[in-house]
Order: sequence, then C-alpha cells, then structure tokens
Amino acid sequence: MQYRKLPKGTERISVLGIGTSSIQASSEREIEEIMDAAIASGINFFDMASSEAKPFAAYGRGIKGRRDKVYFQIHFGANYETGTYGWTTNLDTVKRSVDWQMKALQTDYIDFGFIHCIDEPADLQSIEKAGIIRYIEELKEKGVVRHIGLSSHTPNLVNKVLDMGILDMLMFSINPAYDYAGGELDYATDSYAAGSVAERMDLYRRCETDGVGISVMKAFSGGQLLSAKTSSFGRALTEYQCIQYALDKPGVLTVLPGVRSMADLKRILGFCNAAPEEKDYSILGSFAPQDAAGKCVYCNHCQPCPAGLDVGLINKYYDLARSGDTLAENHYKNLAVKADACVRCGHCNSRCPFHVDQMARMQEIAAYFNC
Repeated sequence: MQYRKLPKGTERISVLGIGTSSIQASSEREIEEIMDAAIASGINFFDMASSEAKPFAAYGRGIKGRRDKVYFQIHFGANYETGTYGWTTNLDTVKRSVDWQMKALQTDYIDFGFIHCIDEPADLQSIEKAGIIRYIEELKEKGVVRHIGLSSHTPNLVNKVLDMGILDMLMFSINPAYDYAGGELDYATDSYAAGSVAERMDLYRRCETDGVGISVMKAFSGGQLLSAKTSSFGRALTEYQCIQYALDKPGVLTVLPGVRSMADLKRILGFCNAAPEEKDYSILGSFAPQDAAGKCVYCNHCQPCPAGLDVGLINKYYDLARSGDTLAENHYKNLAVKADACVRCGHCNSRCPFHVDQMARMQEIAAYFNC
C-alpha cells in the first residue's frame, strides 16, 4: 500500500480507501471481517456516507482497540434516523445524527468532518443559514473535529467554499467520463458531471495549490464505466485504469471504491500489485471526446523518455505553477532532469494518446521556468 500525506496535517493516507455506499449488501459480521482485512492490508481511510445505518456499529466493533489506525470521513448532513440515508440541513438533526454516528463508531473524535453534498447555491445558503458550518468549526476548535472537508460534484460550488479558507479535504467525483464528457447536472440519471474539462482540471490544480487533499468518489461512474453497454465512451474500462486515472490528478490523496463483499475488497486490493500495463489508461486517447485532445493528463504513456525527462510530472508542475502554486515551481527546480534537457527526438509525441505536442510543450515550460 502506498500513502500520501495530507497537506495540512501529519496524516499519511492510503491511496486506496473504502466507500460505504454499498457495503450494507454484506452482513454485519462480514462488514467487520472486511474492515479487519482492509486494515491488515494497509487501508486506513474510510468514508461514512453510507446508504444505510447498518455499517456504523460494525465498523465501531471492527476498529475496537485500534482507532488510531484509521481515519473516518463523517458527513454533517447525512441523517440515519430512519435506518436509511437521508439528507438534512436542519442543525438539530445534524447534531443528533453526528452524535449517533460517533457513538456507533465508538469514537470521541472525528478525523474529517464534512460539509455534506453541496451541489447548488441554495444548498450552500441553507447550511450557512442553519449554522452547520459554524457548528463544525466550533467542534474543530474543541478538538472533536480534526479537519474540515466538503463533499460536492460541482466545481463552482467547491470554489466558493475554498474561498472561505476552511477546507483541508474535498470529496469529489473524478473519472474519465466526468472529466471528458462534461455536461450539466442530471439527477435523473445519477450523472453528476458538472463543469467543463478546463473547470474540473483547474479545480484539481487549485486544491493542490491551496493544500486541500482530494478523496475520490464515483471513480467508476457508479459502475457505468466498467461495461461497454453503460460506458459513456461505448467502451469498458477496468477498475485499475479508473483508480490510476484518479490518482494521477493533482491534489488527489485517495480513491474510495464502494465495496459490497470480501471478494470486492480483494479485487480492489489487487491494484497495489498490478502490473503497469494493467493500470495504463492511455486507451482513453482513442475514444475521449475531441476537446480533450492536446491536453496533457499526466498519464506518462510517453515514457520512457530517451533524455530521462518525467514528462507527466514536468507538465503537472508547470500547470500548477501557472495556477499560482509556488511550491510547484520549487518542486520543478528540484527535478534532476528538467524540460530544457529535451532533445526533440519526437518519442513522446509519437506515443501520446492525447496528441499533445510535448516537444513544443517542453520548450514552453523551459522558457517559463528560466525567465
């Protein structure tokens, strides 16, 4: 298992986490066993936006005696009073629900307290008016909440909350269909791909620049990308391709696949030992919409570079630096081989599935950092 450090904290978060939206398909005993196996395999990050109340007590029993080994995302706005998930912006209901979640999980603190599912301006206005954000801030001041987060599917709403300067973590939907298909919110089909390619990529870069980590939901687009029949591309991708795609985006710390059974967990864990070709998502270049062409997505399918350049990382630092990330410039200058070492052999251009002119790009990047 690999780990990535939370920018505004000391936590080292596993690149694979667990989503709980479908784990209720297992019995409570099986959920405990899944939890145990996940922790034993190095997974330490668990999102608690569950479809039902059922997993909470099982998770609480599963972490007994090792609370310090895991991190929970707990959502302020997810309500389980009826036994199934409900969404609320009522402050008293939020308080009761969070108290119940903590008791069920047998914990007296929350690693990541999340403003839950804010996708429209009215949602943000409602939680601000209700005092939910202030309540989370008060709990952070008391040490009950360690970090404040936000879950959303909408870039412009996320940017509004980022402007508040309170976030350490964002839970966001990242997958090739959402990034390339764009489109408007469509609740009828559960396709929450809001924002253009540029808006979404700008958001990822802003998060990295601002030191806000990203935990990824809907990495498989609700499973749609795993079947040619339902994929928006008309071609199936694998779980490992989707996971790697998300992990390659700026700001991303962890991907949270939904797990229904021990078999699901074992299959997801196979990502850790999968061969590079199993994770290679360059096939996207053959069926991504045309407006994605010419844009580097840091996949490094152009490797190995004869001159030793890490083309994907160089592009990533350049894009981040242009968005205002001063650390990115320092990271670039610490690279052993920089853009000006490009020998213009054309190897990268011939291999790029997104038709990026990397030779011209290296000249552009070298000029930017050397000016």
